[in-house]
Amino acid sequence: MTAPAGLSTTEERGGLTEAAGVVVLGGCAVWSLIAATGRDARPEGVLLAVLALTGGYACGRICGSLVPVAAACAAAIAALGLAVAARPGGGIPGATAVPAPGHTGAIAALLALASGAACCAAWAARASSLRLALRLLALLIAVTALLLGSLAGFAAALGVLLCSLAAARTRRRTAALAGLVLATALVAAGSWAVAEDALPGGLTASLEGQLSVNRVLLWQDAIGLAKEYPGRGAGPDRFGELSPTAQRTRDADGKPHSALLQQASEQGIPGVALLGGAYGWVLYGLWRSPRDTPTALTAAAALTALAALACIGNALSFTPVTAGAGLLAGLATARRPGPGEVDAAVPGPSARLPHSRHR
Repeated sequence: MTAPAGLSTTEERGGLTEAAGVVVLGGCAVWSLIAATGRDARPEGVLLAVLALTGGYACGRICGSLVPVAAACAAAIAALGLAVAARPGGGIPGATAVPAPGHTGAIAALLALASGAACCAAWAARASSLRLALRLLALLIAVTALLLGSLAGFAAALGVLLCSLAAARTRRRTAALAGLVLATALVAAGSWAVAEDALPGGLTASLEGQLSVNRVLLWQDAIGLAKEYPGRGAGPDRFGELSPTAQRTRDADGKPHSALLQQASEQGIPGVALLGGAYGWVLYGLWRSPRDTPTALTAAAALTALAALACIGNALSFTPVTAGAGLLAGLATARRPGPGEVDAAVPGPSARLPHSRHR
């Protein structure tokens, strides 16, 4: 029997998203191996990040189809718990960076993802009282960020909550997603400009005060390596041994504390393109998501906050962060069978088409 038009359209969208994901994530894995060929490089970190993102995404798609509210709520509580456990003196499971500055970015990223998951759970809930409770959980996450001393985490978590509330009035997601892409591009361009010392002196000095002089020097070393090895980069996980600043820094973790600049220095221009492609693939999936627009935009806001933090910090060096990003993306793109779709799958006069989604 021929599938209903609405159902086949949903399946086609999911197929295109998954095919794009295979190409982009597969390219990330393969290129890290190519960049490491013939060098004393270690691509294991990139491969682990790709595996964590893929596994989280698959888990999110499955759980989001079966128990969307419970799965998103559990993800929010788990991310919050990891952030609290990683307070000064604690540690994050799967961490590749030991110093506190590395953990600071990871804590902020986990809080942003936790807020996004709580807000997505609120949109999936049908009872108004449960929705209110879940939004209060998102607010509690932002307050917890203040108690942990993470101003970046507070700003990210509160920003995600406000974006989620504003998404209730947004019918078409295209313009909103374009705005999030622009915001990420501005942060990325700003970090690159700081590394190139291309900003006015007063602005550069102000940003150095916020970022620390040591981090700016690490970024400048990364830019130098990117210019020296524009094709394949210096090789995965070789920044620490090639950066003079990292060698002089006590307890250095061997990272430039910027995913963008790390890709540029270690994997060259193709590595930067693939990193941008991974972010683009996630937003593409949310654009085509069968979920309602507020859910898609909430997840997009949380992942954009993560992308911004990754441009100026070391968040993506932590496996729980990459796995959490994949999980949130999977939850927000999962196909949730509704009563209309169940009826449509069974021949009979009661068959109906699924509700259309505004783009």
